[in-house]
Amino acid sequence: MLKTLSLATGLALALAGSGFAQDVVRHTNPGSNFPIARAVEVPAGKTVVYLSGAVPSVTDESADRSTPAAYGDMQAQTVSVLTSIEKSLADLDLTMGDVIKMQAFLVAPEGALDFEGFMAGYTQFFGTEAQPNLPSRSVVTVAGLVNPGWLVEIEVTAVRP
Repeated sequence: MLKTLSLATGLALALAGSGFAQDVVRHTNPGSNFPIARAVEVPAGKTVVYLSGAVPSVTDESADRSTPAAYGDMQAQTVSVLTSIEKSLADLDLTMGDVIKMQAFLVAPEGALDFEGFMAGYTQFFGTEAQPNLPSRSVVTVAGLVNPGWLVEIEVTAVRP
């Protein structure tokens, strides 16, 4: 009984103190201005939100939906996906500034990955004056996604402030 009471008291104190936890800490890459965080620390008591992978929306209704022509090039698809993520976050009362981790899956048609196009889309949402918070990030080249027209799928993890 004493162990249970001690555990319950400790848990209650931990939860009560969680409101005073430090903010999320984003560690930059020393000597680099590349717009990703080297690491992100999330203090105890924060709520972590995992968003499922998002894919691009159709931009050309007349194009075959199994081709990139229906969704745009790498930059257009990246912007489309991040805009969708931004809307999903807003539905959850979060913003892109709350994103702490990103996994991006990119297709390299015919072996030529357009990483510059991806970065041109990415930097419209992260590392800007209006939204300087950088997530930690992984980018993986994949053979393909479920729809052969998609070049980008991104999933993110956010922390509720």
